[in-house]
Amino acid sequence: MGDAAKHLVVVGDRVLVQPEEGEERTNVGLYLPPTAIDRQAVQSGRIIATGPGTPLSEPASLDDEPWKITSSSETRYVPMQAHVGDFALFFRKAAVEITFESKRYLVVPQAAILVLVRKPDPLDGPESV
Repeated sequence: MGDAAKHLVVVGDRVLVQPEEGEERTNVGLYLPPTAIDRQAVQSGRIIATGPGTPLSEPASLDDEPWKITSSSETRYVPMQAHVGDFALFFRKAAVEITFESKRYLVVPQAAILVLVRKPDPLDGPESV
C-alpha cells in the first residue's frame, strides 16, 4: 500500500456533516429556540457527502429460495433528498461523531434530518417556502 490519499465513502442513506458549533442563529438564518439549544436536541451543519440512498430489492428476488445466487443487474437505490452543500438541521442523538484526519464530522441517517436549507439553483424555478 502506498501513500495514496484516503477518503471517506458514505454508505446507505447516511450523510456526512461538518458540524456547526452551537449558536442561537445559524449562518443560513435559521433561528434555534432556547429549548433546542438548552437540551441540545438538535444540531446543524453543512452536508459534505451523501450515500447512494436506501437499496431497493428486486421483486423477482422475493421467490421461494432466497439462498439462490441470481445474476441481477446493478443495485437500484431510493434517491437521497439531502445533497452536498445543503445546510441540515438534525436530531443530535441520531448523529455519530467521527474524527478523520484530525477533523470532526458527524454521520447522520437521512431519517434524522429535520430540515434542509438549499441555495436555489438559478436554472430551476422559484423554491417553495
